[in-house]
Amino acid sequence: MADCYQEIIRGVGEDISREGLLKTPQRAAKAMEFLTQGYEQRLEDIVNDAIFPSDNDEMVIVKDIELYSLCEHHMLPFIGKAHVAYLPKGKVIGLSKIARIVDMYARRLQIQEQLTTQVAYAIQDAIGAAGVAVVIEASHLCMMMRGVQKQNSSTTTSMMLGAFRNNHRTRDEFLTLIKL
Repeated sequence: MADCYQEIIRGVGEDISREGLLKTPQRAAKAMEFLTQGYEQRLEDIVNDAIFPSDNDEMVIVKDIELYSLCEHHMLPFIGKAHVAYLPKGKVIGLSKIARIVDMYARRLQIQEQLTTQVAYAIQDAIGAAGVAVVIEASHLCMMMRGVQKQNSSTTTSMMLGAFRNNHRTRDEFLTLIKL
């Protein structure tokens, strides 16, 4: 990958032998490996048996989970936060696992719409909840730095499964609690 970054640097008209750029291809390759580490992760490994029996059937929400991803169209960052809720049905998941699931999918070349769906289905698959809700709010640098150059724009996506899709009161409670 470092060789590819060296070619990109040359392609933009820079001198790859310039002191400030000597190690840039290696640093950029290492950064890209970190930013796309989600491809090397699996849901089973992330969850790692952190599923516990529970009689609770009330809504569990983890909100304001910061996320950083790369737009698959331009490979520019989008940055935001995820709000994830589920209705337990005999099982709960470790709270940190929800944030790790968001990170696993965010650390891939991605579109926000798909990220939202992937997180919802992953939670559903992991614990068989009665319902899962995911809302992601993000700012996309591909819209801010290039193209339409709209600095204050943001995008909100949602995915509702089970009771969150079928019961407007449950969905409304979730949206009220995350203040959307």
